[in-house]
Amino acid sequence: MIICGLKLTHDGAVALIEDGKLVFSIEMEKLNNHPRYKDIEDTKDVLDILTDYGIDPSTIDYFAIDGWGGDDEEALAVQPRLKVMKDFNTLSISNHGERFELKIGQYEENSKTDNLLKEWSFDGLKIADQEFSYTSYLHAAGHVVSAYCTSEFAKKGESSYVLVWDGGMYPRLYYFDMVEKKFENLGPIFLLIGNIYTIFSQHFGPFKVNGNFAKDNLSIAGKVMAYIALGEVKRELFTYFDEIYNNDYTHPMGFGNVFANKFKERIQGMGYSDEDILCTFHAFLEEMLINKLQKKIQRHKGKSRNLCIAGGCALNIKWNSAIRNTDLFDTVYVPPFPNDSGSAIGAACCAMIQKTGQSYLDWSVYSGPDVIQNEPAEGWVHRDCSVKELSRLLFESNEPIVLLNGKAELGPRALGNRSIIASPISEKMKNILNDIKNREDYRPVSPICLEEKAKDVFKPGISDPFMLFDHEVRDEWKEKIPAVIHLDGTARLQTVHDGNRILRELLEEFEGVSEIPVLCNTSANFKGTGFFPDVFSASKWDKVNYIWCNHTLYEKQNKQIFS
Repeated sequence: MIICGLKLTHDGAVALIEDGKLVFSIEMEKLNNHPRYKDIEDTKDVLDILTDYGIDPSTIDYFAIDGWGGDDEEALAVQPRLKVMKDFNTLSISNHGERFELKIGQYEENSKTDNLLKEWSFDGLKIADQEFSYTSYLHAAGHVVSAYCTSEFAKKGESSYVLVWDGGMYPRLYYFDMVEKKFENLGPIFLLIGNIYTIFSQHFGPFKVNGNFAKDNLSIAGKVMAYIALGEVKRELFTYFDEIYNNDYTHPMGFGNVFANKFKERIQGMGYSDEDILCTFHAFLEEMLINKLQKKIQRHKGKSRNLCIAGGCALNIKWNSAIRNTDLFDTVYVPPFPNDSGSAIGAACCAMIQKTGQSYLDWSVYSGPDVIQNEPAEGWVHRDCSVKELSRLLFESNEPIVLLNGKAELGPRALGNRSIIASPISEKMKNILNDIKNREDYRPVSPICLEEKAKDVFKPGISDPFMLFDHEVRDEWKEKIPAVIHLDGTARLQTVHDGNRILRELLEEFEGVSEIPVLCNTSANFKGTGFFPDVFSASKWDKVNYIWCNHTLYEKQNKQIFS
């Protein structure tokens, strides 16, 4: 059975599942240097992707489309193609330039008793000269189901909790009963939707916008998470946050600005720094999440020791780590695509469960588009280069190198196939990498490390293949790998086992010449776009002297000097 999942709004993507295995998931931002979060506005994009994989749309058994929606003007301003209806929504889209209205499912359940896997069946998906029937599922369902179906819990046939917190929804806890093959909605943790983090932050520090009204901005949260290392938690401010939450709550989509403006009124003239305010707000939300999650689990008598986390807020590694550090769960899993980059996979998984009863997806994180090994821009030469030679070049040159290899990773984190890598030994390397990427100096650089060596270097140093948890660098290693240490002493670690043969070999060879089983890793892309799709783009970027792609080294003839 072939199922094609479609995410048509921001973070647009096409995912294909065949007989319970993920064949690919192609995010639009990872094609042709498209901008981050690009949506699908024309089904020609769907046809082009399927054609590239030799798939005729008529051979697909089920198309599954992610739902979308909103309940006020602010939500609709984010997606003007959307119309909110009573029983379903519609999305304006094109088929080779001809506009049509596509019926889709809604954003989330209307009540706690609604079926998470509610299925809308429609006709009218137009692709070229063909028209297809399709199903659509709640947007919330895509997050919940993609997290569970890609987990080891599903593979082992175990039940699990799933915590989902997305930009447009409250943090909500579900329980998947593996015996009944049914998701139970256990209700919200508290009544703040995820975008309050970004909207509140846009009233302070370098994220400040003009006026008293901020809109959701998908690029802000990660920067804030780094910026708060400059501040300190001022616990006396928790009182004001609690008062506003308890006394001034209005409605979910607009409350972020209300919250920020009420808070500014209360602390006016008190002299708190923006860094401290944002650091404290982060800590306030974290503690509320932990405390109320614990109460929710206790109320439901701890049905499982497994937890999956999904939704855009699951990209917050500090909150993930805080949950993992409690004694509530034995294992906490976050997929590499917890935000909307995984929604096409989620829609396809909803159909997989509904149509086949199968709840585990056989998948690899490296299921994105293949790298295009084309000719570089003028001024570059190339030669064969083994992984061993690359490791020595990294050590001896002490320069960043773009690494392009095989299929792109899924989700927003570069996990070694579309990365800029470098030696972590020099403290200057963090500044070099932030400078060539035109990033703020407070932004961290992530480490990649051999999984079996991670506990020696990091704490806790346990398996973390998708770079979604916080780790501390052990004292005895701080002087050895200063480039990957954040301002607060933490590191967003990626552990490498056997899933990426090239990356593993590179780390082993680098350890052989340096005695360091760690490299710097950050994404390879133009500012504001998805990962480089090809060699030409990386050479046109022109910020490094070396590009390595599929055992070929591309070297710039007129080299720049890194100091």
